[in-house]
Formats: sequence, C-alpha cells, structure tokens
Amino acid sequence: MTPKASTFSTSRMRLATALAALALALLAACASPAHRAPVEDRKASGKPAPSTPAVATAPAPSTPAAAATAASAPGAEPAKPLPGAENVGKPGYYSVRPGDTLIRIGLDFGQPWRDIARWNNLENANLIEVGQVLRVVPPTADSNGVVTRPVAGVGAVDSRPLEGRPAAAPASAAATPAPAPAAPAASGAKPAPAAREGDDDVAWAWPASGVVAAPFEEGKTKGLVIAGKAGDAVLAAADGRVVYAGSGLRGYGNLVIIKHNATFLSAYAHNQALLVKEDQAVRRGQKIAEMGASDAEKVQLHFEVRRMGKPVDPARLLPAR
Repeated sequence: MTPKASTFSTSRMRLATALAALALALLAACASPAHRAPVEDRKASGKPAPSTPAVATAPAPSTPAAAATAASAPGAEPAKPLPGAENVGKPGYYSVRPGDTLIRIGLDFGQPWRDIARWNNLENANLIEVGQVLRVVPPTADSNGVVTRPVAGVGAVDSRPLEGRPAAAPASAAATPAPAPAAPAASGAKPAPAAREGDDDVAWAWPASGVVAAPFEEGKTKGLVIAGKAGDAVLAAADGRVVYAGSGLRGYGNLVIIKHNATFLSAYAHNQALLVKEDQAVRRGQKIAEMGASDAEKVQLHFEVRRMGKPVDPARLLPAR
C-alpha cells in the first residue's frame, strides 16, 4: 500500500469513529431526564384534555350574599322583573304557567280574553311570558270579593256584566255594588240582553239535536260530547255575546265561546265552520256554527258550561228532551 492510500484510509477510520461517538452522545442526551420531550402529562398536571367547545352555564348563587355579589360584578346586569311581579299572590291576579294562552286563561276565569289583554295593557296578546302576572278581574271589581284562578274545583268570581250591557241594581244592601257598565260595543253589534250579577236563572236550550255520546264527569271531563253529522247545526244554548270565535285554543278546534251574564259562559268546540264573530250578540237557538271534527277524531260537538270559570255539568241545566 502506498503512503498516500494509507493516509486516506486512516482519515476515513477517524471520521467514522467521530460520527459514531456523536451519535452515541445524541442518544444519551435524548434519554437524559434533564432533556425530556415537550409533551404535557395531563394526568399529572390535573388539566383536562381538550374537547368540543360547550356552552358555559353560570352557576346560581347559593346564598343571598353571593347573589348580591354576582349582581354587582362588573358587566353583570340585574334580572329584569316580569310584568306584574308586584301583584304576585294578590286576589284577582294570575301568574302565567307553561302552555297558557289568553284564550285559555279567559275561559278558566270566565272573562273575555280581549278584556284581559286590555286590563293588562298588552300590545300583543300572543306574547305572554311564564311567570308574568295578569289581572283577571275588572279593575273596578272589589278585590275583597274576588277569588283567584280555580284550583281543585274553586272558580274565579266574575263581577263584571257583559261588555256593553248595563248592570242591574244589587240584590240586597249587603251585596257588592255592581260595577259601572263597560264601554259600548262596536257599532253594528246588536244589543244583547242585560246581564244581572250572580244571576243563575238562565233559560238554557240544547245546542245540538244529537244524542249524548259522553257525559260530563266531575274532575275528568269538562263538558258533554254530543254526536252528529258533519254540517249539523250548532245552536247558542242561551242568550249572550260571543267573546271568542276561532281556533287558537289547542284541543278545541274551531271554537265559539259565549258569555251569558256575569256568572255563566258556554263553549262549543270541534266545529267545521263558525257562523258568528266576536262581540256579536246572539239569541238562544240561533245557529252559530256547523258541527265538525276539527281537532277531534270524529264529528262531534264538545259543549261546556262554565260557572265563574269552573266547568259544571250541562245536563243539570239543560231542559229534559
């Protein structure tokens, strides 16, 4: 071997030895505890692993002091009280529950829903909130004689005569004075019979000619089911004024509600056609609708009579056939 070749071979061996030493040093550095890889041990640190973003829910303050602190925190706005909150629990007022509508509230209290909207200055009668407190008796009513919404069979007292009708004198000196008559009905509406406060002497008639398919059952049903054919006449059961005609009450379909006096109103449900309008005066035996099956499984008339908002058995009021 020539000296030149020997020198080149020696250089290659030295280079290989140096590279091997460098590789060993790098491996040793990676294995050393002082140079760990930048991987976070989430179990050791107690931090949760990242997940899909969720909506944050602020916990409710556990004490009044905590609530005050939360309300006074920077950027926090105090909860806005619902309309009428100052009247919670007062006679003649009602706190709105889930599923309520003005129509249903009016039916349960024996009041026209439009009156309730007016008494509470509601700009949009379709917008009421759960927890909102509504006046359900006339502003002129004596609150000492008013019972709130019927609970477990107790009805609300309606001490106002039909809108547009004059009030009669009280039955006795001890009776609550009758309120002043309401504003006259819209022009074009026929005058309705005068209402007498607390008058139970209503001349009733059957609202349809069909047989009773289902009787009234206290606590289970709210009225009678009268069988018939589509298009059969539905008649006003007594003189009065229409306070609702429409399909805005779930479960009743096309519905007519007539207020007869300060005590009674009647309801006629599941019609296929309505022949009267709100605020229209009607007479006993007048055709007000045609029987149908709206919001029902078959053609029928669901007929209710409510005394001060509480359902009563119509069969006890209707004449014998």
